[in-house]
Amino acid sequence: MSTGPNETAAPTPERPRPGASSASAPRVRHLRAHVVIVVWLALALITATTQHTLPVAHWLAIHLFLLGAVTTAIMVWTEHFAVAMLHAPPPDPRWGGVRLIALNVSAVAVLTGVAVDWPVLAGVGTLGVVAAIIGHVAALVRLGRGALGGRLAPVVGYYRLAGVALIAGAVLGGLLATGALGEAGRTGVELAHIHVNLLGWVGLPIVGTLFMLWPTVLGVRMEDRTVPVARRVLWLTGLGLLLAVPALLLGARWPAVAGLAVYAVGVGWASALFLRTVLRRAPRSGASWMLAAATCWLVVGVVADLGLMATRELSHLDPALHGLLPVLLIGFVGQTLLGALTYLLPVVLSGGPTDRAALADLLDWGWRTRLVVLNAGVLLLFLPLPAPVGAVGFGAAAAAFAAFLGLAAAALVRSREGAVTGGAGGAAAWRAPLAGAGIGVLLIVFALVAAGLPAGTTSGGGGSGTAATGTRTVEVELKGMAVSPSRIEVAPGTVLRLEVVNRDTQRHDLRVEDGPRTPMLGEGESHLLEVGPIAADLEAWCTVPGHRAAGMSMTIAVTGSADGGAESEPGHGHASPDGLDPAAEHSDGWEPRSAVLPPAEEARVHEVELRAVEADIEVAPGVSQRMWTFGGTAPGPTLRGKVGDVFEVTLVNDAEMGHGIDFHAGALAPDEPMRTIGPGERLVYRFTAERAGAWLYHCSTPSMLQHIGNGMYGAVIIDPPDLEQADREYVLVSSQLYLGEPGSEGQVAKMREGRPDAWVFNGGAGQYAAAPLAARAEERVRFWVVAAGPSDGIAFHIVGTVFDSVYKEGAHLVRPDDPGGAQVLDLAAAQGGYVEAVFPEPGHYALVDHDMRRAEAGAHGIVKVTP
Repeated sequence: MSTGPNETAAPTPERPRPGASSASAPRVRHLRAHVVIVVWLALALITATTQHTLPVAHWLAIHLFLLGAVTTAIMVWTEHFAVAMLHAPPPDPRWGGVRLIALNVSAVAVLTGVAVDWPVLAGVGTLGVVAAIIGHVAALVRLGRGALGGRLAPVVGYYRLAGVALIAGAVLGGLLATGALGEAGRTGVELAHIHVNLLGWVGLPIVGTLFMLWPTVLGVRMEDRTVPVARRVLWLTGLGLLLAVPALLLGARWPAVAGLAVYAVGVGWASALFLRTVLRRAPRSGASWMLAAATCWLVVGVVADLGLMATRELSHLDPALHGLLPVLLIGFVGQTLLGALTYLLPVVLSGGPTDRAALADLLDWGWRTRLVVLNAGVLLLFLPLPAPVGAVGFGAAAAAFAAFLGLAAAALVRSREGAVTGGAGGAAAWRAPLAGAGIGVLLIVFALVAAGLPAGTTSGGGGSGTAATGTRTVEVELKGMAVSPSRIEVAPGTVLRLEVVNRDTQRHDLRVEDGPRTPMLGEGESHLLEVGPIAADLEAWCTVPGHRAAGMSMTIAVTGSADGGAESEPGHGHASPDGLDPAAEHSDGWEPRSAVLPPAEEARVHEVELRAVEADIEVAPGVSQRMWTFGGTAPGPTLRGKVGDVFEVTLVNDAEMGHGIDFHAGALAPDEPMRTIGPGERLVYRFTAERAGAWLYHCSTPSMLQHIGNGMYGAVIIDPPDLEQADREYVLVSSQLYLGEPGSEGQVAKMREGRPDAWVFNGGAGQYAAAPLAARAEERVRFWVVAAGPSDGIAFHIVGTVFDSVYKEGAHLVRPDDPGGAQVLDLAAAQGGYVEAVFPEPGHYALVDHDMRRAEAGAHGIVKVTP
């Protein structure tokens, strides 16, 4: 059954009668509400164009727009449409006003709290937002009770579900804004917050309203199938969010993909219905074209989001989503707001047909130009184009918004005068268009000027790390007294943007030499730092006292290459001759070197073959280094036996240079067994382990500094005769790491000067922080430690424990029955021993070289103790 045009017209249940003061009250309320919306939009626009001067400006601009303008508009219009669709009596306007005031005051508190870094204020504001939305949802539910119910009553279900989505989104946002959330799971919370707000709170009301508003704006009857389609789309989109949001919170990627796919099916179904309506009558007005373009951008945004989620790990998804912001925020949400207000403002603000026509003409002024400029701007921002093009796109979109703001302000002023006089404006009406035009011109000029600055540029669809000829966006993490990456290479003139996020429990910031700085960031907070064109090398560092000295710095280096240097993969370390990032992530497929020490074999003669080979090894997160090795690993295999055992080691040289071997565990004349053998040669090294201990073996070929320093070392464990069985045994070989081409002048210089790039356990910087060692509470765990050097020893310590057994260089210093204990096993280069600890309770116990220079430069790890 079809519905006539009059039945699909935008509901105006409170339409005032011209000249009647009681009837003008709803118009005055709408007028006041839309003044607030216009103010929020203007603040968002101004903030977006001044990102280089305002704190947390990127976050602030988005939330001024979404939490301020869009949320206020949704509350006003969903209540308005719900009354009409349910054929319900209007609710008490006083409570509606209270809810709007509470929402806007709370939004101000949230935005102020984050901007001035006052979590308490942000938390109170969040509670206020949640309370206001709960009241709004309750009002929508009450409207349905006892109401006559219209044909489009099911659409109100979109509004109620959207309110529930915002309650969830606000709670998640409050956790993020107040810093109450720990590091674990923060990425999932951020993704869930984005999706439940954009696709739930904003997307659902827009899609639901379009079932009614779209044919109304076109001036045609609704499709017969509109109501059943609306019901099914509500189920699909609601189910999709119900699947996707919890999955994102839990970090379950594929369930989240499935949920988003279901949501996309719902959007596609609704879009198909809208398309069939267009085939009956093409859009002719500015409002209809804006709504059509906004729907297209919604489809593009959801499909692109689905594609990104299906192809990227969730931990890398947030930066990529930034490339979709122009599509979803400007193309979809912003343009829907402009289109809807263009059509609806004359309906609710006019005092009669003549007044309505005049307001409609005013808001339609130049709509074709504004439509083209706005959508061209969104397209330029979305495509991976060079920065200057992105700046043009931003300026175009900003100009289109500014022009509408001017027209809307003029319409509000004119309506205000009409409300006061009861007419269409009288003699003062001429001032309204003039004032609006003036505001619009000022904002356009402001936006265009700002768009020419780096702060207003956006590299577009690729998000962080997207290659562009003139700009680079790099994700930078602050964590563990390190800035990751520690070095960024760019071509001269490259416009650099840093997406700085603090992943540490401590507060940090990042200041660029002679340039901008972030505000102090709490755990999980981020800030977009517009560094601008890079003409010379720069340093950046955390300004917290002592943090720069501890290593929280990075270098922005200008290279001679034309492409701006290699891109830094988000979340991955950046190999450089100046250092590494122990706080970065390891490469895909990386596995830690096992530290588990198996028991000694029963055999008394141990036949072992060691091949001297060169191998590329990941020696630090994301950093591979060419190493000289025994057996392809650095350190080489650990040998274990008992006193009196014989070791027959066959060394095979598969490398391209001479190598030898030296076992400290055996006593013999070094002339033959420790001689250097050439490539392709082999020798047999036979020794008897006559003494217990933790021994070093290493390459015997000069320069031993270089051969040991490049990885040719390992451990031999000879059990003391009285060694008690432990629940677990680990072996940790400490050493220094020197990056660079093995044997190169620069690397050897660092070795001779004692300037390692890192200190490591078992060849990997921080590997046991990424992959903790396991233990259970009350278990006795033995840690064998060998200091391989080549130059430094170690002060081995485990935080939260007392060693009740210490064995060093062939002698027990402390035994379990002794009254005393020990805190450190100190070993000089080439010494070894073991300590034992019983972990009292579950927890994470840090193992470190207590020389904190070394601990903070890679010699650290975690023992994860479970019940």
